[in-house]
Amino acid sequence: MSATQAALTQLLPLAGDTFDKNKVTPGILGFIVFAALALGVWALMKSMNRHMGRVDFEEAPDPTPASPEPKPTN
Repeated sequence: MSATQAALTQLLPLAGDTFDKNKVTPGILGFIVFAALALGVWALMKSMNRHMGRVDFEEAPDPTPASPEPKPTN
């Protein structure tokens, strides 16, 4: 058993006595994960904005269909 596992097995029973089992909170780990996701989304949006700014798109004009010549009426 590693030192980390040994420390966790000793600390977890103590944590069970101090916390309310009916109240679940995300804690600091939840905040760090949320902040990392928010920073990732911000970076992706900034990159997308920069790439979309570089796009130079000009739509080709629609070719006008040749109008049929009117048929002479008799």
